[in-house]
Amino acid sequence: MTSNVLEVRKLAKSFGGIKAVNNISFDLHQGQLLAMIGPNGAGKSTCFNLINGQLSADRGTITILGKKTNGKKPRDVWKLGVGRTFQITATFGSMTVLENIQMATLSYQKRTKSIFKSVPRLNQDEAMALLRLVGIEDQYNRACGVLAYGDLKRVELAVALANNPKLLLMDEPTAGMGPAERQELMEMTSNIVETRKIGVLFTEHDMDVVFSRSDRIIVLNRGELVAEGTPDEIRKNRRVQEIYLGVEPI
Repeated sequence: MTSNVLEVRKLAKSFGGIKAVNNISFDLHQGQLLAMIGPNGAGKSTCFNLINGQLSADRGTITILGKKTNGKKPRDVWKLGVGRTFQITATFGSMTVLENIQMATLSYQKRTKSIFKSVPRLNQDEAMALLRLVGIEDQYNRACGVLAYGDLKRVELAVALANNPKLLLMDEPTAGMGPAERQELMEMTSNIVETRKIGVLFTEHDMDVVFSRSDRIIVLNRGELVAEGTPDEIRKNRRVQEIYLGVEPI
């Protein structure tokens, strides 16, 4: 039996008279890549921020790894075993790639006071293992400030994996990348999902990435969930074609 890493039930959030998220329910299974798509203003970012604890829901429940997280702050959600990447990368530019990963692992282990003593020696093996996982171990000694954008995205992914998450939230993971880099990053993510049995929820505007890499897709429009299914089912869904993808089949 497949276990759920995320359960969302009747989730709702309004800003004034605007229903940004309106009665949304869905599940994410262990070892699954679930894409959340929809036009601008569909409610994707709000939904992500509710799950991550950056916003509080007006109604509904969020259950992560069997625990209800309504009202929990982002750091508390992170401690449960949730990683997140963002549309815009955020690394310490003056620090090396390795040091950025070391900082993330030390934070998870509540050893940040140690950074003033011997950063170069702390958690090196663990940090290097994460860099090998995302394919940039050869860049370990370079400052993040001089890296190519695609490599920065890989550093960010390694940072998100530093707490050994069972749920990974990826907000526009391939934003700003070229077509080949996008496919490479998501292929690598798929491999990580398979080997580590992580559940991944991601938003993405590149439909080639969505349909080639996701196991299932949920479609939002004006705050409501309008369709859910496999890539093939979503591709053939007439309502999705009309609302989001256009009237012609893709």
